[in-house]
Amino acid sequence: MNQSEWTRRAFMYTAAGAGAAATLGRIPGASAAEGDALRVWANPGVHKVGAKDWSAMASQAGIEIAATAKSARADESIQKMVVGDGNKLFDAITDNGGGMEDAMASQKAIVPIDTSRIPNWKNILPVYNEGGLAAHTIRFEGKVYSTPMISNADSMAYDFKALGFHPDSWGVMFDSQFKGRVALQNDFGPTLTNMGIYLKESGKIDIENPSNMKPKEVQAVCEFLIDWKKKGQFRTFWDGFQNGVGILASGEVLMSSCWEPIQIVANRKAGDAADIRYGTMKEGHQTWNNMIMLTKGGLERGMDAQYYNLANVYLSPWFGSRTLAGLGFAPQMTGVDAYLKANAKDFPEGTEARVLDILTRKNARFAVKGNAWQNVFPTHIRDYQDWWARLQAA
Repeated sequence: MNQSEWTRRAFMYTAAGAGAAATLGRIPGASAAEGDALRVWANPGVHKVGAKDWSAMASQAGIEIAATAKSARADESIQKMVVGDGNKLFDAITDNGGGMEDAMASQKAIVPIDTSRIPNWKNILPVYNEGGLAAHTIRFEGKVYSTPMISNADSMAYDFKALGFHPDSWGVMFDSQFKGRVALQNDFGPTLTNMGIYLKESGKIDIENPSNMKPKEVQAVCEFLIDWKKKGQFRTFWDGFQNGVGILASGEVLMSSCWEPIQIVANRKAGDAADIRYGTMKEGHQTWNNMIMLTKGGLERGMDAQYYNLANVYLSPWFGSRTLAGLGFAPQMTGVDAYLKANAKDFPEGTEARVLDILTRKNARFAVKGNAWQNVFPTHIRDYQDWWARLQAA
């Protein structure tokens, strides 16, 4: 499938909700702030560090920030920016993962950026350079449209204290001795991708691309999961951060596919009752990143300097060390280890060793051959949705 075909499909998918988007009007909390405040549409839980509000981020950037919380739905974001009033409301926006940047760039909702105006761009991870593994995630038709801020390779959390071993394969989830003590995320995107990776790499199902499966491949993966669901293997399909934390911290499940911050918080809440770790699966993981983009409206309003100041913070070891220490997300720049050593007084005792251990294990996950990039717009998305509904109903 060539780029124009992809763009048309993604746009038509989101434009199907144009009528609804047109009536959304202003998002609660959004305001046309006076003065020079950069109006950012972002996920406040993961796109800021240093304080409960955006004050620390604003201080580091040397700008004022007027932030509005956004949901994790990629389709909502694209509708708002392409057919809604997002460009009137926001100068900069963060993304929800694989593919939405291309959709918005193709419709000119966001604009190319000048990386020479971001001093810390020199420290960006090499995977983002032209030809690098993640180069495509920040580019559209050869031009850079976004600044990466966080990334990860989603894996499995497990209670090492209860299991007595470190799982290194998704296949452990399907061991009958753990019947009823396993959970999966209630989201067809990461769950079907990770299960597709497992089934492909283990030779159980022929799958060409776990990030963009064909209808028969989607069907085969879901039928595999339906069979195990009917056997009672899964305790639940978790929804929401707190639910994901709760089932692990309480001991309701021994292992769960989840985001790494869920493992970190669940381990903290469990205390001495459990030892919840985050594993590296030999078959691979869904890899993803989040980034910040300059909107067409933001450029037209002359807010590009403020955008570049904030983008520079996202590529600073100050941000990278704190997002790694707090939520376990991968920093997008080099120099975090040196920063932690030089600024140990700014972190609780033991942070440096803990965080560098997380980073070492994270890099091991990123290096697994079977990894597949997140794709929020698979070609046969209707098949994903239909078969996911069958799985949930089984």
